[in-house]
Amino acid sequence: MSLQVVTANRLDDGLVVFLTADGGWSENIDQSRLADGKEAGDALLAEASVPELDTVIVGPYLIEVEQQDGGLVPTKYREVLRTKGPSVRQDLGYQAG
Repeated sequence: MSLQVVTANRLDDGLVVFLTADGGWSENIDQSRLADGKEAGDALLAEASVPELDTVIVGPYLIEVEQQDGGLVPTKYREVLRTKGPSVRQDLGYQAG
């Protein structure tokens, strides 16, 4: 089975965030809560999709990840870009920090 995490965008600044083990949201993918398999992924997404979170995040969905070198890495290029920020301006996004 594939490993999955929930990602979304934070409403106050638009940054990509990931659902954490304590039910919060982090900009760091390595702090994500992992789901292994379809049922676990569906349960994680359901938790992230409750109406109470509509004022915190927008558009939660599952992405597949792999464990590499002690961290989590998205398997799709689109999601890799989302975790790093804009690729045309190095002074913006996560790479600026």
